[in-house]
Amino acid sequence: MSNTTYIVKRRGKRPTEAFSRDKLHTSIVATCLSVRAPEGQAHEIANKVCDAVSDWLGNKPEVTSEDVRRKATTVLAKYHSEAAHLYKHHHMVI
Repeated sequence: MSNTTYIVKRRGKRPTEAFSRDKLHTSIVATCLSVRAPEGQAHEIANKVCDAVSDWLGNKPEVTSEDVRRKATTVLAKYHSEAAHLYKHHHMVI
């Protein structure tokens, strides 16, 4: 990602912040582990989700945290449907 994308937090009540791949990765790993995916698989899935979200962000200057959650959920569903359901309905980290 060449430009920084800023994330507008839910309902604008928290300050906007730069997209953090590490934060998304941590959130996806935690979600996968919550549904008892093996740790190695959780990290592998998180890397794939983060790659897809980073590509999707491209040069977008700003998106909402809900936009990121929707995109991450869509990609996560390809690799682990149970984790995707949990990620979509339980706001954990992001």
